[in-house]
Amino acid sequence: MYLTKETKSELFAKHGKNEKDTGSAEGQIALLTARILHISEHMKQNKKDFNSKKSLVKLVGKRRNLLNYLMKKDITRYRSIIKELGLRK
Repeated sequence: MYLTKETKSELFAKHGKNEKDTGSAEGQIALLTARILHISEHMKQNKKDFNSKKSLVKLVGKRRNLLNYLMKKDITRYRSIIKELGLRK
């Protein structure tokens, strides 16, 4: 699989409190962003893969919900994760 255990633990260590903190909003947003980037690269080469397109839309929606939650909960954490991941908003 494209996200190995080591890659996931690095993501959670960088964006969460530690590598075992898989439940934090920042860690989940970082994981979803990595998955979204991988699927978008796949979609560039396989334009007619509609199942992947549907899963990409679902992942973007999940990330958007987490970002909205984080924005309501703590605006400074929201701004920092947006800046770290290079998201538009």
